[in-house]
Amino acid sequence: MSQHDVVIIGGGLVGGLTALLLAQGGVQATVLDAAPILNAEKVLAEPNPRVLALSHATMHLLEHVGVWELLARHMPYTGMQVWNQNGYGEITFGQSSSSFPIAEQWLGSMVEPSVLNLAIQQKMQQAIQDYRTQVKVARLEQLSQGWQITLQDGTTLQAKLVIGADGANSFVRDQAMIGLDILDYHQAAISCAIKTTQPHDYVARQIFLPTGPLAYLPMCSLKPEEQGYWQSIVWTLPDDYAEEYAKLDDAAFMQLLNQASLHMLGEVVDVTARAHFPLKARSAEHYVKAGLALVGDAAHVIHPLAGQGVNIGCLDAAVLCDVLLHDLSRGVWAHEQTLRRYAHLRKGQNEAMMHSMSAIGWLESSELSLLIWARSLGLKQVQNYPFAKDLFMQQASGVSTLKSTRYAVV
Repeated sequence: MSQHDVVIIGGGLVGGLTALLLAQGGVQATVLDAAPILNAEKVLAEPNPRVLALSHATMHLLEHVGVWELLARHMPYTGMQVWNQNGYGEITFGQSSSSFPIAEQWLGSMVEPSVLNLAIQQKMQQAIQDYRTQVKVARLEQLSQGWQITLQDGTTLQAKLVIGADGANSFVRDQAMIGLDILDYHQAAISCAIKTTQPHDYVARQIFLPTGPLAYLPMCSLKPEEQGYWQSIVWTLPDDYAEEYAKLDDAAFMQLLNQASLHMLGEVVDVTARAHFPLKARSAEHYVKAGLALVGDAAHVIHPLAGQGVNIGCLDAAVLCDVLLHDLSRGVWAHEQTLRRYAHLRKGQNEAMMHSMSAIGWLESSELSLLIWARSLGLKQVQNYPFAKDLFMQQASGVSTLKSTRYAVV
């Protein structure tokens, strides 16, 4: 039986970032990942229909650990446009750009999950000494000091600290007997990639429809001549609508999408295979137990309305590593008060984000005339006051959360 200071279960974006941040601080984690090593040639040859909207804070953290430079492709965006189909308000942030923008103009960047995971794996193979893939955890048991981890092949490990970064259906959370609060939106999201006749000009767009928001997100094309004309869409719909739309043939789906989007970028002329997934908000009752911490989707899942789920997970990783490394400098490791400090710093902030996204989603989908008027007025007020827009963008960037950590953006 091997002894470890920290074992991270889950090697995706948040788990990998946590391991790399700890390694930079002099702590080598053992990473147990159920996923196999990705085939780079295959990943880069196949566009992923989904993209993740990475904030300034997330990009900064990825750059800090050397992952950003390994990204094979990404698509920055310099502007955002949000409006209602049945109202008169509109908010715009930043500006469009007809040519590839300089970094100072970026509001964030869109990255395919598969391309990002490939870069993370490549970096972990370089920087993490004990990085295990295609490993399945069979059991997790709390000891008087730390935890015992039993793998499916019978191997056992003992860890002073276990970090659960294994996603929304977290095995770590279940084994630790941490309860889960679930809010079912009775909605699903359809995701696919589309080609339009007009370029995106590096602007992310979202229109609120009576059935839910429809987002057009700029993405890279594998063909240079089509660069700027491909978008990844996230279309939030009631469950029954989503199931029906997912089954339509491509021609019928594109016609429906053209009508719903009001031809915001001209005609939709091509579409990739569609995926749809149910939308449920989840919040772990506790983020920590003695010798154990949850990060990312294992701790929380929020509505994709503002694309913040992946970003708040990366902030979890940064805050947790900061408090752990701070205590390590004083000769303490994974003390219960340290873990509680992490939970205090992150749980309230994450739940505020979760509930605000739920409230906005309900408000924007309401057909009550008073609410239509109120939301239109609200959008106009934010649009007319630069201070309010700046405050909103600062919060969305995640940079303010990093200010009090060693990873502050200078």
